[in-house]
Amino acid sequence: MIESFGPVLVFLVVAALFGLLPLVIAPLITPRRPDPAKLLPYECGVDPIGSPHIQFNARFYLYALLFAIFDVEAVFIFPWAVAYGGLGFFAVIEMAIFVAILLIGFAYAWRKRALDWQ
Repeated sequence: MIESFGPVLVFLVVAALFGLLPLVIAPLITPRRPDPAKLLPYECGVDPIGSPHIQFNARFYLYALLFAIFDVEAVFIFPWAVAYGGLGFFAVIEMAIFVAILLIGFAYAWRKRALDWQ
């Protein structure tokens, strides 16, 4: 019985080493006093102007969320479109339902004026 758990124990030890070894080695190989030039902020090769702590309008996050939703939709639609010939009519109905659900969500956001800049 104990022999069958040997590979599991070896796997757990190796997994623990993979997690702990970088944590132990990193302080040993990192430089103690980095160059002051490396501590400066970097902004496209030019010294930054102004404070890095800027408040963005919350609508930017909403647009990012909508982009992510429709990007994921594209990830699901492209493979479906490639295999469309062999899927049959049932797959067309499933994709129509999928797109309809996303359009309902988009219409809801549009109706609530979530996409309007005021």
